[in-house]
Amino acid sequence: MNKKYRIAIVEDELEFREQLQNYLKKYEEENGISFHISEFEDGTDIVENYKNEYDIILLDIEMPKLNGMDAAEMIREKDENVVIMFITNMAQYAIRGYSVGALDFVMKPITYYTFAMKMTRALKRAQKREQKSLMLNTPDGIKTLQIKQIYYVKIENRMLHYFTDEGEIIVRGTLQSAEELLKPYPFAKCNQAYLVNLMHVKEVRKSIATVGPYEVEISRRNKTAFLQALTESMGGNL
Repeated sequence: MNKKYRIAIVEDELEFREQLQNYLKKYEEENGISFHISEFEDGTDIVENYKNEYDIILLDIEMPKLNGMDAAEMIREKDENVVIMFITNMAQYAIRGYSVGALDFVMKPITYYTFAMKMTRALKRAQKREQKSLMLNTPDGIKTLQIKQIYYVKIENRMLHYFTDEGEIIVRGTLQSAEELLKPYPFAKCNQAYLVNLMHVKEVRKSIATVGPYEVEISRRNKTAFLQALTESMGGNL
């Protein structure tokens, strides 16, 4: 059975909510995909009692009570993985949008052709961020981790250190073995000793990447390949 993707439309204008609904229905028919669509009239409506259940949020920026940018920041505190696409007629919001991990912007007036291209990109990212798990052989037994729990992996003294939201987990192995294990997922080397989960990269500043709560160094040798992998993991060029 095909996955039904959960889409949230957050838009204060009824005309645009209906347009997005119609575009999503047309996209479903053309691509053989299923959506479960929820509608909200303001940022406050989705932020209040927010649950990590959406794959994609189509978020208007200019709303009367809580604007889309502030709503996105509040959502990001609770949900690092949901794909956010802003709906706006204000191109100057783009830079701030990337600071909250926005994938893209849909500019008003909205054409179906542009919307469909951006939805395809958003779905690719959502698919990459679906929860997957792996098993690690620790000295105490077997530890199961979801991919999204891992921030990065470090090799030190022939031991692999997995930095996760549950703390540090140490197993015996090589960085090459970790690369092979994590090959299906969006990981990339930022230097010869670190393997980074790209879905947790919040910022790259000179030779430092902010990965969840950590900062890791990007070597000059690995920087170009790392940035390219990061761009591809986001579904295309920013």
